[in-house]
Amino acid sequence: MQLIQKDNKKIINAWIFYDWANSVYPLIISSAIFPILYEIKTSIKDPISGKTTYDIISFLGMEFKNTEFYAYLVSLSYIIVAILSPILSGMADAGGKRKFFMQFFCYMGAIASGLLYFFSADNHGIENTPFELGITILPLFIGSIGFWGSLVYYNSYLPEIADYKEHDKISARGFSMGYLGSSCLLIIILVLTVFTKTIPINFAFPLVSLWWIVFATYSFYYLPKTKKSVKNSHNNLFFSGFKELSKVAVEIRGNLHLRRFLGSYFMYNMAVQTIMVMAVAFANKEIIGIKSDDLIISILIIQFLGIAGAFLMSKISSIIGNIKTIGISILIWISLCIFVFMFVYEPWQFYIAAAVVGLVMGGIQSVSRSTYSKLLPETNDLTSYFSFFDLAEKIGLAIGTFTFGIIEGYLDIRSSILALIAFFVAGFIMLFFVPKSDRLISSDR
Repeated sequence: MQLIQKDNKKIINAWIFYDWANSVYPLIISSAIFPILYEIKTSIKDPISGKTTYDIISFLGMEFKNTEFYAYLVSLSYIIVAILSPILSGMADAGGKRKFFMQFFCYMGAIASGLLYFFSADNHGIENTPFELGITILPLFIGSIGFWGSLVYYNSYLPEIADYKEHDKISARGFSMGYLGSSCLLIIILVLTVFTKTIPINFAFPLVSLWWIVFATYSFYYLPKTKKSVKNSHNNLFFSGFKELSKVAVEIRGNLHLRRFLGSYFMYNMAVQTIMVMAVAFANKEIIGIKSDDLIISILIIQFLGIAGAFLMSKISSIIGNIKTIGISILIWISLCIFVFMFVYEPWQFYIAAAVVGLVMGGIQSVSRSTYSKLLPETNDLTSYFSFFDLAEKIGLAIGTFTFGIIEGYLDIRSSILALIAFFVAGFIMLFFVPKSDRLISSDR
């Protein structure tokens, strides 16, 4: 029996609202407050040149530049998610446990985010004295697994709750709600910690945890359970998970549209997500005289323009099709990376780059998600299919952040941008090998 009613407004709104709930993690933990706090505690700005001098981090007997270590840590969390999610998604489809796993990863990520309140590091400043971060950095690692793990199950609801013609619009609404909700919490945090100094900055992280859990409760109340795809799967759920996963892998290999789109997505999204994670680290080291307030302003610019960008790209895709829309977005990204690499050294230049990022960030993410959902066949294994979408994203993220870190380790952080340009170019070329599909021409037809 089909448990999910398509085009039910309450279910669609509940699905969209999870973006409002969980997007505080990528904004406040991955992009804004924690990266800035991390930089403050692990580096110091030279008062004469305005450049950032980094501390050397000693961890498990090895030494790293501070942002190099940060890149490796985040990369490892993506690898863990990439390994776990395909297995767990197969189990979720087999046993009808999609909602359960979504809740599990949601609560794990939210609780870990709150524990970042205890993050500390001995800042030895310009002397570059090695120090140990210890256990206080582990919640960042666990929170990343929780956030990205929950998205596998969240995204897999999209094909079941709405007709494919509505996927672009609904996906865009989700990202827009995420940008708006996370921006609201960021503004609240700034008022409480910076302007009124009511609470210390470390309280931002428990607020993220509270926001995420409270608003996710609304989504979980209305999102329905899914049916089992394997009979008696409760007796051998783990092996059923592998069986579901293997079946979907064979089906994707035989689906030319999905296989080629996933290849392109793997490359260009590798660059997009790496930029989201490492932008603050780049700005702190390369933008002369930039302050924490400047970074917060630029991030808010990205957030609010991201709302407009998601709807703009959705509208464009309804006119010229999904593939061409993504192609235009990639060309903008390539131009932006070249601009940043060659010209961006001062805060006002960074603001311009942030504005462009805002316009294309939400758009390329929402259209990519809806494009994949449109290409899916009729199946009961939606979570397993989206785990492959997530697998392409997470392995790409792991490679992207690792590459960014290793190039900085050997050269400098500005040179890492060259790798991002290469990823975008490869994704752009591969995109146009995706065969044409009526579903990708226009959502209005």
